Order: sequence, then C-alpha cells, then structure tokens
Amino acid sequence: MGHAGKACAVVAALATGTLSASAATPPEKLDPCLACHGAEGRSENAEVPSLGAQPSTYTLIQLFMFRERLRLSEPMNSTVKELSDDDLQSMAASISALPPPPPDPGDAARLDQARALIEQNHCNICHRADFSGQENVPRLADQREDYLLKTMRDYKSGARHGYDATMAEVLQPISDAELVDFAYYLSHLR
Repeated sequence: MGHAGKACAVVAALATGTLSASAATPPEKLDPCLACHGAEGRSENAEVPSLGAQPSTYTLIQLFMFRERLRLSEPMNSTVKELSDDDLQSMAASISALPPPPPDPGDAARLDQARALIEQNHCNICHRADFSGQENVPRLADQREDYLLKTMRDYKSGARHGYDATMAEVLQPISDAELVDFAYYLSHLR
C-alpha cells in the first residue's frame, strides 16, 4: 500500500471507530511532545509548531504518518515509532485539549492586505473562517509564523507531502511574497 493509501486507511479507521482511544495519555508519553511543542500549547522553538487546540483527528493523522514514516522529521519519527494506535489516539485527544496559543495583534494594514489574499484564495473554506481547523484540517490561527511559512513553502516545493495533494495544488500559483503575507496574517489572527 502506498503512502496515500496508508494515510487514507487511518482516516477510514477513524471514521468507522476502528481505532479506539485509551482513557488518558500517561504524562510520560506526552513529555517529549510538550518539551518541544510547549506545555501550554505554544511552541517557543523555531519552526516547531504550536499544538494547542489542534483538532484531534488532524493530530492523530500526523502522529500516524510520523510513526509509519509517511512523513519524515526527526525527532518525531523516533519519538512515536513504538507507540500503539491507542497511544496515538489518546495523545491526539490530550493535545487537542491544550489551550490555543495566545493571539498577537499585529499590524492592522498588513493584516487587511493579507486577509484579502486569503479570501481570494479561499483558504478560509477548509481551515474555517476563524482558521481554527476541523477534523483532518489543522488549526492555523495563532500558529508560529516561521513554521507556517516553512510549511507552505515545503508544500509548494513538494518537500512536504500530505495524505492528499490539495495543499500543493492550492499553493502553486501563490508567490513567495504572498506566502510571507499569509504566514503573517495567520500567526496574528485573533
């Protein structure tokens, strides 16, 4: 089964309830996550995403992709390689319960310019109007600006693969200057 097929299989397992959740994530299993991604849901590490309020389905899929090496990034691959499906499900639920990162107001003129670009490109459809994410679509509001920019550039260049090609396709016609504006807007979204 190919990369996309394996990722689709986990989505199907989620939808049918085949993957079960443990009652709670043991704290020691979350410690490595929170050390890098922030105990309060806000990462302080360059190009490391904040996890606070990420949808649990999205987080579960990402953890699964790291465990199965469908998405490559150390130390994530080694951190989750021995975890069970129940561990991943429980961790995703615990991570989704973290508070969202606190908003940063940003420059109003720059935000207005970027808002128009985002609406023009319909980013607010899949990621929701408030960019809080949903199901298998990540929360982008108040995410680290450097992480957002790196991720969008990686999708556009093909360096990052998702479980479908949507992001790569959507980002192809967008200039790098617009990606910079998108990242700024989303990282300052209130």
